[in-house]
Amino acid sequence: METTQTASKGAEALLNLSPGSSISVAYHPVFGPHDDLVLLELDEKLLPDVLNERVVLRGQPDEDAVLCTPSKTYAMKFVGTSNSVLLVPPANQSESYQNPLENDGNHDDEKAVAPVIKLVPGYMELVEVAPRLDKLKSLLLQNPYRLEEYDVENFEENQESGSGLYNWNDLINNIQASDEELRSGLQTLSAVEINGYWRLVHESYMNMILEMLLRNSVLNDWPLDALNEDEVVSLLESDGFPGVLARHCLHVYGTKQDDSMHSSVWKLDKRRVCVHFAREILRGGKRKLENFMDEWRQKTPDEMEPTFDIVEGEVLTEKIGVETWVRAFSVSSLPSTPAERFSILFRERQKWEWKDLQPYIRDLNVPGLSAEGLLLKYTRRTQPSSDSEPVFSAR
Repeated sequence: METTQTASKGAEALLNLSPGSSISVAYHPVFGPHDDLVLLELDEKLLPDVLNERVVLRGQPDEDAVLCTPSKTYAMKFVGTSNSVLLVPPANQSESYQNPLENDGNHDDEKAVAPVIKLVPGYMELVEVAPRLDKLKSLLLQNPYRLEEYDVENFEENQESGSGLYNWNDLINNIQASDEELRSGLQTLSAVEINGYWRLVHESYMNMILEMLLRNSVLNDWPLDALNEDEVVSLLESDGFPGVLARHCLHVYGTKQDDSMHSSVWKLDKRRVCVHFAREILRGGKRKLENFMDEWRQKTPDEMEPTFDIVEGEVLTEKIGVETWVRAFSVSSLPSTPAERFSILFRERQKWEWKDLQPYIRDLNVPGLSAEGLLLKYTRRTQPSSDSEPVFSAR
């Protein structure tokens, strides 16, 4: 049964309908396909970000667009519907969206009419996904910061050519990730902002800075768990390193312990320092385990006695005859997409014991899918006996 309403027209009339009542619908004069209008289904938790215009679409023309809130990334998927869905605009949207029956001259017994401007074939569904950060590393690797780039006379004023360099706006236009996820990705990659551009620092240059810092700590009797930032930066600058990279060295290899008004205090992280020198040693190729451990101990500070468990997820061992050899195989070099990650892992080894595999997959982040779910999807598990370690192969 139709009910007569006079207070509301358009979408508002639909919202005000009571249970069991109905409303007339009519084609709006501008009814048509309106391909620029798309329905978006939202989880209630996303409404504040959308209503307050804190969301943005990101993606290049050759990429599927994603929707980003300040902290999350969502894939957008079109879902068709077999039901008839009618799109009715708000009554006060514009003159072109006014009720077409308003000008019939009879307002006293006028019925509320919902003017339909579009028949909707489906809607966009949002699914939370991991940020697509693999592209970030490839962009920053185009032009890493090297020793020869630094000019002591005018470092701060040195203008970059711009080739292969990316500022923050460039990154958010190229990387499909929320602002928060992008900043986290830059931190994970140990990127630093120099002259307005985000850069990776070449490994050999970072090695020079770290070794000089450690040398100064010995000469000046600095405790590695209580390094004064101002003193460290001042001496490194006198040794020819730019201050921004001296501070970056503390961020990469240390943890801030105190941040007083005068100067911050830093503690060098044992694992990060030891992993750095392990990578330096293995950059030249695989080494016998005994030789690797000897050189590793020589390079690291005395108070940071390295143990092999520290390089979990950084190296692989293999038996050649009676000798055990070590070679670099870092989880940081692997893609973040699960399918690509497992493909590379099983090209490297056809079978993995869990203790060896776990360090290479524990950083995988797939919203809605646990580590067990990833293993079920991409691997086959075998266990010769109840007391033996499980072995994983490609599915």
